[in-house]
Amino acid sequence: MKKHWLIGGTAGVLALAGLAFMRVQDAQQAANAESPDTYPSGQPIAFPHNIHAGSQPGQNRMDCMYCHFSAERSVDAGLPPMSLCVGCHQVIPGTTNPQEVQKLMDYWKRKEPIPWVRIYKVADHVHYPHARHIKAGLQCQQCHGQVQEMTVINKIDPAWGGHNMGWCISCHREKGASTDCAVCHY
Repeated sequence: MKKHWLIGGTAGVLALAGLAFMRVQDAQQAANAESPDTYPSGQPIAFPHNIHAGSQPGQNRMDCMYCHFSAERSVDAGLPPMSLCVGCHQVIPGTTNPQEVQKLMDYWKRKEPIPWVRIYKVADHVHYPHARHIKAGLQCQQCHGQVQEMTVINKIDPAWGGHNMGWCISCHREKGASTDCAVCHY
């Protein structure tokens, strides 16, 4: 009888310890969500688009295509290789957010890719070839908003608006582009 009580008691203590551990983890996650080390977008580095692409004094006025160069010739805009970022930041220190530049350099030293969180994504049944839209004269801001004015882009940024098929069809009609289903759904 004592053995069963001991086994049951031990199991109960372990279960309570597990619940306490889970509550501590939940509290830590809640604290991290509000800390300056995490961002609403979930990005591992707070990449300031406004500092890189903005046109105000003290901003770098970089064209979108400098970093997202595959957009002109690919379906995806893609991300720049880390070597492009490091190439600049080995010479130009991060003056506004040195801790974020340090995160970049740490990934570089560890030879780890930065685990960026994808922000813009159309549904799997939709094809959006960036190159075709750029060749048609669309500016990045027409779909992505005034990125050059944004700090860290959030998952559902109000400037983006979470475009849907109706938004795309309106743009196609406005620009005189085809609205045939097979243009985007193939």
